[in-house]
Amino acid sequence: MSAAAALDLNAVNRDLEGATPQDILRWTWRHFRPDTILTCSFQHDGVVLAHMLQDIAPDVSVVFINTGFHFPETLAYRDEIVRRLDLKHFVELHPVMPREEFARTHGLDLYARDPDLCCQINKVEPLRRHLPGIRAWINGRRRDQVATRRDIHVVEALRDGLHKVNPLAGWNTRDTFYYLEQHGLPTHPLFEQGYASIGCAPCTRPVLAGDDERSGRWAGQNKTECGIHTLLEPKP
Repeated sequence: MSAAAALDLNAVNRDLEGATPQDILRWTWRHFRPDTILTCSFQHDGVVLAHMLQDIAPDVSVVFINTGFHFPETLAYRDEIVRRLDLKHFVELHPVMPREEFARTHGLDLYARDPDLCCQINKVEPLRRHLPGIRAWINGRRRDQVATRRDIHVVEALRDGLHKVNPLAGWNTRDTFYYLEQHGLPTHPLFEQGYASIGCAPCTRPVLAGDDERSGRWAGQNKTECGIHTLLEPKP
C-alpha cells in the first residue's frame, strides 16, 4: 500500500492546518512525487505557489488552461512569469474544439447564454483530459476568496486516487501580496484597474467596493465557479 493510499486525512489536515504553504508543498511532493501538478491561471496565488515550487519541487508541472478568451494582459503576464521563474515544466492546455469550430457551433456569445457550457468546453474538459495519472493537484484556492470556499481543507481526497492540495487555504490576499513584494514578483497588470479575480475577458469585471474578490466573475449570473474545482466528486 502506498503512503498516499494509507493517509488518514483527518490527521493530515490537523497537522497541516498551521503549517506554512512551503511545508505543505514539501509534504505533497514527499507523498505524491512525481505525479503532481500545479494549476495556475496566472492570478497572484498561483504565481506565489509556482515561485515556491521552484525551490521545493521544480519538477512539478505548472499547468495553464488557455481557453482562447483570456485578456491580452493575462497572456503577457503569463509570459513574463514563465520567463522570470524559468518554468521548465510549463504545460499549456487547449480546448479540443478549435475556436473557429466553437464559433460556428455555439457562437462566441455562448458565455452570456450558457456560461456553464462555455466553461465546460473551454476549461473543464481540457483539464479533465490531463488529470489521469495525476495523484496530487495543487491549486491556489483560499478560504477568504468567497463564501463557497470557506470550508475547504488543506488536503482533499477526490475519486480515482486524486488529492487536491490547497496550500494557501489559510492565507488572505494581504499574505499573497506581501509574498509577491518580498520576492520582487510583479502583479497582474489589471489588478491596479480593480480586477481582483481574473478569468476570461468576457466574463470578468472589476470588483465593486465591499464585494468579495470573486464577485467580478460572471457578474449577474447564477455562477460562482468555472467548474474545474467541481468536476470531480469527493471520495465517499
